[in-house]
Amino acid sequence: MILIDTNIIIDVTSTDAVLAQRAARAIKVASRRAVGPIVYAELAPGFVDMPTLDAALLAMQVELSNFSRAGLFLAGEAFKAYRLRGGPRDKMLPDFLIGAQAVSEGCPLLTRDPARYRTAFPQLQLIEP
Repeated sequence: MILIDTNIIIDVTSTDAVLAQRAARAIKVASRRAVGPIVYAELAPGFVDMPTLDAALLAMQVELSNFSRAGLFLAGEAFKAYRLRGGPRDKMLPDFLIGAQAVSEGCPLLTRDPARYRTAFPQLQLIEP
């Protein structure tokens, strides 16, 4: 399975044809695709209602993957390390949760924004479109 970051799903619906095609191709490479609850929540404001979002994910053959307690704890540890390195944000960023879910599930993460993931989760396999 491959987990997909919010920016990739947004890119698929972009008016920028090059960006949309690149993201769509990257998604199609994986035989099993999923988003976690954080990505689902980040996508929600861009859709009229839950059935519309569900239909969009279904059309891309993307399922919703649950988040384990181990993954949640890992996100907290990664955020703590970020703060100890001098990170300025005092609230948890979604990327820590998304990255931790991928690591805890042993899945690569398809993202257009790998920088923070590389720092927080060096063991995470990142795929860029």
